[in-house]
Amino acid sequence: MNRYDCMQKLAARLTDELVILSLGGSVDEWYNAAPHKREASLFQQQLGCVTPQALGLAAGLPHRRIVSLDTDGGLLFNLGILATLGNEQPENLFVVVWDNECYQSIGGPPTHTAGGRVDLAAIARGAGVLEAHTARTLEEFDALCAKGLTATVPFIIVAKVTTQPQPGIKRKHSDGREDKYIFVRHIERLEGTTIMGPSEHN
Repeated sequence: MNRYDCMQKLAARLTDELVILSLGGSVDEWYNAAPHKREASLFQQQLGCVTPQALGLAAGLPHRRIVSLDTDGGLLFNLGILATLGNEQPENLFVVVWDNECYQSIGGPPTHTAGGRVDLAAIARGAGVLEAHTARTLEEFDALCAKGLTATVPFIIVAKVTTQPQPGIKRKHSDGREDKYIFVRHIERLEGTTIMGPSEHN
């Protein structure tokens, strides 16, 4: 299953959701697959922090759907977040884990999901996230997205994707600092509030 095809399917279903996503090749792919979500997406650069940050946003904005686009490597780095989701049961958090069974951004060494023994969806269910599923076809993925985006419990899709990069992808031209401000200003407009006011001068 191709990750970019999955992204296009997911992007077509999104309206006013906020998105947190991981570092690596998925950043440029999402930037291209979901142009209408660029301002509504925070391009996170720290391994293991995507779903935890999405949970924080979901807690702060309980009326809005939050989408976490995590990776197998990122989730394995912080498996404790699954226990937190199991205990907290956020009603507005939808998590996709792009599981390509490797750390692609550093040359492709295998993650623990390579070889078929480690099942991230099963781990999530064991931690109390009962709506945790594995998708191996685009049709399965799209159907699970439809269900997950309307769920009232935390919902996780582990998407088993290939390592093949999408050809012809345009690079995202903003850096992490700029991304932060773009994302915050978008939330301010969306929610009609001020998060970061003007700087103070003494």
